[in-house]
Amino acid sequence: MSKVDIVNPANEKLVASYEEYDDATIQVIVASTAAAQRDWRKVPFETRSLLMTKAAALLRERKDELARLMALEMGKPVAQGRAEVEKSAGVCDYYSQNAHRLLAPEMVDTEASSSYVTFNPLGVVLAIMPWNFPFWQVLRFAAPALMAGNGGLLKHASNVTGSALAIEAVFSDAGFPQDLFRTIVVGNVRVKPVIENPLVAAVTLTGSTPAGQKVAAVAGSVLKKCVLELGGSDPYLVLADADVEEAAKICASSRMINGGQSCIAAKRFIVDKKVVKEFEHYFVEAMKAYKMGDPLDDNTNLGPMARLDLRDGLHEQVSSSVAQGATLLLGGVVPDGPGAYYPATVLSDVKKGMTVYHEETFGPVATIIPVENDQEAVAVANDSEFGLGSAVFSKDVARAEHIASQLLDAGSAFVNTFVRSDSRLPFGGIKMSGYGRELADYGIKEFVNIKTVYVK
Repeated sequence: MSKVDIVNPANEKLVASYEEYDDATIQVIVASTAAAQRDWRKVPFETRSLLMTKAAALLRERKDELARLMALEMGKPVAQGRAEVEKSAGVCDYYSQNAHRLLAPEMVDTEASSSYVTFNPLGVVLAIMPWNFPFWQVLRFAAPALMAGNGGLLKHASNVTGSALAIEAVFSDAGFPQDLFRTIVVGNVRVKPVIENPLVAAVTLTGSTPAGQKVAAVAGSVLKKCVLELGGSDPYLVLADADVEEAAKICASSRMINGGQSCIAAKRFIVDKKVVKEFEHYFVEAMKAYKMGDPLDDNTNLGPMARLDLRDGLHEQVSSSVAQGATLLLGGVVPDGPGAYYPATVLSDVKKGMTVYHEETFGPVATIIPVENDQEAVAVANDSEFGLGSAVFSKDVARAEHIASQLLDAGSAFVNTFVRSDSRLPFGGIKMSGYGRELADYGIKEFVNIKTVYVK
């Protein structure tokens, strides 16, 4: 079988190599996970909770080494990596403490002597996960899936294979049944037979829209439940009455989450023309604070992008948009030397028809779109194939809340702050950003059989 080479995006040096699993090995793993799940579904919530709490503790104990692993594999600064591991431990705690409540039978008053709804596990869930948040993306699927009584198979992005195996080790070392959660080291082209395997009950994917379309097509052909969390081009609306300085700082912080390599990082800043120049001033100043550096340095807040090809593709989007008339306010130049580095970049005067108006920019590039009024701001925000997150900034909170809750086409809408995922709130998108929800009670109920029980 072919090898998976992990290359450090900061210096382009080889970090590690792994052998892809052959088809026979994958079949054995799938069968073993299915067997483990059949026993696991009988285990009471109290026992599941103890093990999940132990997994959370192990994540915290290993926080430094796991953060270093992320830095080496995909360039995340270690300070951000430690925060990601802590958040991952938090989602384990949340479902450890709440799964029994979220999945408790729901009584329904009918003519029957007893009628109610139960939430039974589906079986083995295959997760196809991306590299940008190697631990959080996986744990926010795995914690609810395992607590619901399912088994888990992880096909992670190849460039974070070490992180995938580290997650498997956390569950194993926490005392979960052998084979209940397994990583399969396999390339994208060999995932289709795993989805089609009769022992796999459902699939969840976080990734690009094209990847989601392919996985949904395969899952649909065998009638398997599918949850998709895909790309986003999140609009942040800065209205004329906003606290512009504060909004600019928050917007810059959101744009630069994970070096801009986040589906819910702010990407399109739709700013009322009456305050756009003021916004540009404060926003550029805030973006200048992000200096490229070694991701292993605690002081670094902007590491390299995950791969050279991703950096080069992002630069092409910037260059194309400048050629189309966008104004470059900051950055936009590929630095000399090794590594997939790209500076904090700001484009303004962006209009419909320009590359960055329509395409998701997955990196440290911000797009400012001036508009005449609130109505145009909403129209521009919704003029996208994506519908993941959104935000509105205004001193008139009731007005901003109305726009956020009623007018924006997105899976989440925040007022006067940045979009984030939270274990207590459902997370997901609409349109080309996917379907289904993760987290909260909605997330844990995606991969259960919602069963009606009627007793005469």
